[in-house]
Amino acid sequence: MRIFLDTADLESIRRAADTGLLDGVTTNPSKIAATGRPYRALVRDVCSAVTGPVSVEAIAATADGLVKNAVEIAGLAPNIVVKVPVTPEGLKAARILETERSVKVNVTMVFAADQACLAMKTGATYVSVVLSRLDATSTDSLLLVEDAMAIKRHYGFSSAVLAASLKTRQHVLGCLRLGCDVVTLPESLFFQMYQHPLTDQGLAEFERDWARVLP
Repeated sequence: MRIFLDTADLESIRRAADTGLLDGVTTNPSKIAATGRPYRALVRDVCSAVTGPVSVEAIAATADGLVKNAVEIAGLAPNIVVKVPVTPEGLKAARILETERSVKVNVTMVFAADQACLAMKTGATYVSVVLSRLDATSTDSLLLVEDAMAIKRHYGFSSAVLAASLKTRQHVLGCLRLGCDVVTLPESLFFQMYQHPLTDQGLAEFERDWARVLP
């Protein structure tokens, strides 16, 4: 399972990338705006901080507008993946970008299995199912991940299923069990994945015992 950091904070990205275990980054307009930095310069810096893909949102009301904006965004760095919404115009743009413009696409804001199916039919590189927003409506978000993975298997789609906006280690565990292709999470959850009280306990015991035997 690939792990992407869900942020536009450059220092967070660098800390996670320094582990050697970060596979990419996802951003959105809100996260970019929160940094207060000029958009294009920030995107270039983020793309330089990781070797993997960086998802950046295209904004327009029409497919033509999305394609034009996406091509411009993709020109900022070679590892950019452009995010488009799961709408009629967004999916039309996704198909054009993937098949005619050689731009990799991440279809976002997917909250239902039939939406995931339509997104995969475009040939999108990634299809993002957003867990945290579903959980907020008392919906079991992992059922959508399970459905999306089943659709991918049944029909031989090539899109990577991306479970977006994970907030807990239970989310991570559920995605691992389902064989999800990619997860996106904040820096805090990324580093929580290293932790367990029994790990801390065992290391403390080893350190104590080494102190008894080493000169």
